[in-house]
Order: sequence, then C-alpha cells, then structure tokens
Amino acid sequence: MLEAINAEEKNVATEKQLLVNDFIQLSDLSSAEIHTLLNEALELKKLQKEGKSHPFLSGKVLGMIFEKSSTRTRVSFEVGMLQLGGHAIFLSSKDIQLGRGESISDTAKVLSRYVDGIMIRTFSHESVEELAEHATVPVINGLTDLHHPTQVLADLLTILEHKGKLAGLKLCYIGDGNNNMAHSLMEGAVKVGMDISIASPPGFLPNGKITERAIQMGAETNSSVMITHDPLQAIKDADVIVTDVWTSMGQEDETALRLKAFEGFQVNQELCKHAKADFLFLHCLPAHRGEEVTAEIIDGSHSVVFDEAENRLHAQKAILKFLLS
Repeated sequence: MLEAINAEEKNVATEKQLLVNDFIQLSDLSSAEIHTLLNEALELKKLQKEGKSHPFLSGKVLGMIFEKSSTRTRVSFEVGMLQLGGHAIFLSSKDIQLGRGESISDTAKVLSRYVDGIMIRTFSHESVEELAEHATVPVINGLTDLHHPTQVLADLLTILEHKGKLAGLKLCYIGDGNNNMAHSLMEGAVKVGMDISIASPPGFLPNGKITERAIQMGAETNSSVMITHDPLQAIKDADVIVTDVWTSMGQEDETALRLKAFEGFQVNQELCKHAKADFLFLHCLPAHRGEEVTAEIIDGSHSVVFDEAENRLHAQKAILKFLLS
C-alpha cells in the first residue's frame, strides 16, 4: 500500500488546498502540500488509466513560455491541459516580444490579461521570480538553471509508487551537484522525510544557500543532508539512486572539462553494488549512456526512468488543477 499521509496534515492540506499561488520551488511548499499534490496526482493518474473524463480545467488556458528546448516538459504540460479539459499555447521566446527585448514585467502583465496561468522554462531563476511578481495569474517553474521542481515532484511520485513510502528512505544523487536537479532533489527529499546524499567532484558542489536551507528544513522532518566528494560514501545503503547529464543546456563549451572532472562519478554496476539490493534508478532524461550512467543500469531491472517520465504528466496535472481551478 502507498504511504498514508498523516491525518492531521491531510486535513489541513485539503481544507486550505495550496497556500502558495505559484509553483516556483519546492521549499515554498509545506510537507503537507507536497503530499496533497502527490495524492492528487495518483487520483488523476487513476482516472486516466480507467478512461474516465476529468475536465477540471474546462475553458482554462495555460500560456507556456519556452526559452529552453524541451521534449517532456512541453508534451506533458500540453497533454495535461488537454486531459483536464483546457488548452495550452506554446510561446517560443523567438516568437514573442520577450525574445526581442520586452521586459519580463510587461510580458507578465499582458499575458495575465489573456491566460489563466503561465508556465515558463528558462535559464535564470530570477526571471521566473520576476514573472511571478508581476503576473496576476499563477506561474509555474518548468525549469531554470537553479531549480526543476516539476521534475522532482514526478520523481517523488515515482518513488512513492514503487516503494510504497517516502519517509525514511535514502536518496543518493551522483554527479553535478550545482545543477537544478540536485537543488530540487535536496528540497523535495527533506520535505517528505527522506535522507539525501550528494556526491560531486570539487568545484561542482550544490549551491551553499540552498544546501543550508535544506539542512534547516531537514531538521524539522528528521532528514539528513550529506554532501561529499566520495561516490562510495554517498551511495552506501541507498534506496534510490539519481543522476543527471554532466553537461546541461548552455554548458556545451565546458564538455571536455566536465568529462574529465566527472571521471569516477559514473553510475555503473560496480558502484551500485554498494546500494541496497532493491534500489531504484532515476534519471530525468535525456541521458548520455556511457557517460553519467552505463546502459546496463539505465536499461536494467532497477531503472524506472520511463515511469518517471510518464509521471511528469500526472504530477503536473495535479499542480495545474490546484493552481488554475
């Protein structure tokens, strides 16, 4: 059975829905709110699998701004709005005035007159925060260089489905610690009572402020945060192993440097022997087999990367339903 939410937390979350008006980063949400979203995602997934209509957002329109290319983010949000009875409009930065110098604040004010919500996938996290500050409709962070909260909500959903619980598990992330996945994983893990360990080479550790905040949040949920340069130390007895590409979008000129820096940080069969025997492997995709992970791991029996990719749809539908309905 899936982990039951504490009854008191569930009642509080249900009565108040979400106290946040936007979905910018997981540290903005309470543990109860994250659990509420996860349970809503499970319900919406069940409705879809049963072929039952669920047009909770009939007549609603989501504007989707993309300054970074995408497969999973674009398709999952677009399909999600369609399944919820609404519509989504794709807005490339090359096609709107934002790409020609119009201010973020003006863009936010104008789009708020047309659509019911805005999702943005961009580089600067400050751009999302500024958009949310000036928009009068909910803003969803589809990815920035600093955070990737929608992906991590889907990751938590995937772990919950396969492990039946979240609290008390150990999640290990190996790779570039100073990226959006590592940061959002830290926040998401400690919010739901998971321990997290991150192994990264020197020069690639997580953002110090985000790490400090995660440690503080973890103290409230009895979750620990470990940051190390030693993958063996990090992966010991891990229930869940996560990695990401070593070179993210916008860092292509650093590829050679990063390939050398991350030697010894590949997730492979030898390293995974130090995790628990029933570990799960997650990767947000796209993956570079032979670099951050071997094919035998990502395509092996422990991998749930395609369940994880599917769950972007269900997790984001839960976010959309709460913010736009």
